[in-house]
Amino acid sequence: MKKFIGKDEATSLLTGLGEEFVIVKNPVYVHPEFELYPLAPKLTGFIPGIKGIVMDMDGTTTTTEELCLHSLEYMVRRVSGKYDKNVWHGLDHVRDFPNVIGNSTTKHIEYLIKTYHDIIIPELVFKSFIRTAKWTIQRGEDKSRKEEVESDLKAFGLYNEFCSRILPVESEDIFDDSAASHEVDLFYSDLGGNTDFSEFKNVVRAAITIYYQRYHYILKLINENRIEGRKEEFVVDPGKELIEPMNGTAFFLAMVKGLLPAKSDEITRNFIKKYYPDLNDIRLDEAAEKTENLIKYFRENPVKVAVVTSSIRYEAEIVLREVFRHIHREVSGWECTESEKKKLNESFGSFSNYYDAVITATDSSEIRLKPHRDLYSIALHRIDIPKKDFDKVIGFEDSESGTIAIRAAGIGCCVAVPFAQTSGHDLNAASYIAKGGLPQVVVEKSLFLNS
Repeated sequence: MKKFIGKDEATSLLTGLGEEFVIVKNPVYVHPEFELYPLAPKLTGFIPGIKGIVMDMDGTTTTTEELCLHSLEYMVRRVSGKYDKNVWHGLDHVRDFPNVIGNSTTKHIEYLIKTYHDIIIPELVFKSFIRTAKWTIQRGEDKSRKEEVESDLKAFGLYNEFCSRILPVESEDIFDDSAASHEVDLFYSDLGGNTDFSEFKNVVRAAITIYYQRYHYILKLINENRIEGRKEEFVVDPGKELIEPMNGTAFFLAMVKGLLPAKSDEITRNFIKKYYPDLNDIRLDEAAEKTENLIKYFRENPVKVAVVTSSIRYEAEIVLREVFRHIHREVSGWECTESEKKKLNESFGSFSNYYDAVITATDSSEIRLKPHRDLYSIALHRIDIPKKDFDKVIGFEDSESGTIAIRAAGIGCCVAVPFAQTSGHDLNAASYIAKGGLPQVVVEKSLFLNS
């Protein structure tokens, strides 16, 4: 195949790659403006067997999408000064959520800066960036984030002065946005004119650090077991755990790895009754029998499982540790033999014990995250699924960008499992939309393995 070709030949080659294509826009600083991907043909019927499962993390496996949304909204409040919800109610579920879930952080923030540019105050962008940059360098845990912040400071022409005037003052352990910061005010008075923080690209660059500081601050509190008594700052319902598995995750993950106990009738029935409480005895028996057949299949044919996320590795490790703490507690209560319990405890004692691959943004680049195919292509390679078996892989996602990424990676069986915040997404790329989440795919569709 030739390396350099003309437009007509390129068109001919592209046409031969498929019948359905998607346009994926790149960040504003990337050439070209967009890329065209052929999508794998949708597999809408039953499949002959399953060799691999690839699953999104936030919103599909875990509840952490709400923390990301909180952090994005809080970023807008910081750069606008609108902390009072009576003044600004926050992100709009209908207009904003489809644009700030599932893509890269850069794309999410580009959207928010464009959408809310009228309320953004350049002075607050500058001051918020300096304060969050200081916290990131002094108290942040992720090395790559620290390096990116230092790069931003250099790009803004602030690095040397920041190091000599801001860094010597210790950052507060409990980050308080309402607290006065005399050194930051002076820094702005002296250097606020060095960079134009009304310019779009500069605001986006600063806002990325402002967003990450909030999210990483929450994760740090969780990781250090210091979150109790502060949950109401970050979620609407203080009775909820900040990070939990999505509905049915423990049962699903145990099942597809062939880890459910041999005598799992009670576990199966409890699972079905929890998510289908209105079934009569006859229908419950039928559903239990179908699910038991599915469990038997996976005991004989356990599959490889990869979790795929646009979060960076640091974030994913904290989130998955917390999720698997919940899952481990749940599976520990299942009735089973000692050997089965030992196997369950070993597998769910750590996410790294369970997953065959954990693919994060750290494995790729900010400019190649969903809806680009890269993360899912890496996942397929890591779990050693050859192209000829892509039709025996099921991909699970909750967002528009995620479903596109799965299909663009060559996976035809793409299942959308939307939750409240992604219910407004365009999920036409999915082969099947399961509004009831993983339980629906198990109980009603038997993972597309039989009729």
